[in-house]
Amino acid sequence: MRAAVLEAYGEPLSIESVPEPEPEPHGAVVEVEACGICRSDWHAWQGHGEWADDQVSLGQVLGHEPAGRVVAVGEDVTRLSVGDRVAVPFNLGDGACPHCLNGHGNVCDDGHALGFEMDAQGAFAEAVHVPHVEYNAVELPSNVAPEEMAALGCRYVTAFHALSHRVDLAAGDWVAVHGCGGLGLAAVQLAAALGAGVVAVDVREEPLALASDLGATTTVDASTVDDVPDEVAAVTGDGAHVSVDALGRAETCRNSVDCLRTRGTHVQLGLTTEAERGEVSLPIDAMTRWDISFLGSRGMPPTRYDELLRMMETGRIDPGALVTRRVPLSAVSDRLAAMSDYGTRGVEVVTEFGR
Repeated sequence: MRAAVLEAYGEPLSIESVPEPEPEPHGAVVEVEACGICRSDWHAWQGHGEWADDQVSLGQVLGHEPAGRVVAVGEDVTRLSVGDRVAVPFNLGDGACPHCLNGHGNVCDDGHALGFEMDAQGAFAEAVHVPHVEYNAVELPSNVAPEEMAALGCRYVTAFHALSHRVDLAAGDWVAVHGCGGLGLAAVQLAAALGAGVVAVDVREEPLALASDLGATTTVDASTVDDVPDEVAAVTGDGAHVSVDALGRAETCRNSVDCLRTRGTHVQLGLTTEAERGEVSLPIDAMTRWDISFLGSRGMPPTRYDELLRMMETGRIDPGALVTRRVPLSAVSDRLAAMSDYGTRGVEVVTEFGR
């Protein structure tokens, strides 16, 4: 089968033939119908993460936001059948560790990160293997298109988990979102759907316009203002209740913390780059004085996907509205390169794997 393989950091992925996966007894093989191209793929492609012992190895098939149809199941699988349509979380749990059993499978003790580990080859391929499939795979309604399924991938579920499970977000709260790439735009749409007022911050006109379309109450062009936290305070009256860094730069992280009101909560979603190498300076004394919380969030337990699906079915959220481009597998390298200069908008999705 065709797959996009990481052979050298920062160089075009190799589109080559690799062996088709075979299902483990507890697993299934999913024919990939769509797979999102995420900034986390860009980090892997760049070779980032060595400072956190998280650098992706050469030889890895990238891609971690897949959706498709089951084409083979292992002998121990009874809940899923060939032909079922599923989304696949990138944070794969074993369903048996204490975290999984307590509803936190996104941080499974024995889990794997799809598309980032040699034992979990990714979904920039015609098919992908899903281990412990009865725990990990999420069955999808028949009326959800493949690209909408892919848009549920890492960025959307990470934003939902952060706002719905990690933060005590209440209707009427103010949420500031710093960085309006796919992750930030998902946070904008979800925060608005949950009843919050949303301030979207970016330095580009097009993503800010899309943020407005997705429910942002107001936008801030950080390239045209002297002080982003002051702008957020002017809109919210006393600062945001919740602020999200969806980019992972030192500047956006610090702006996010600085724009909070007393007892506010910062949520870190974006991963850092070579410039920060996992370390960002923060105003610790001020955070202590004003009872500021700092949280991290990654992925979402597969056992809670039903919450998102109910919101989709009732029309409260529309992940497909984030999809701005559909591309063939051969174009993945170009789209990753475009991310280096923030040249993408919304969620881009691979929908053709035969070319």
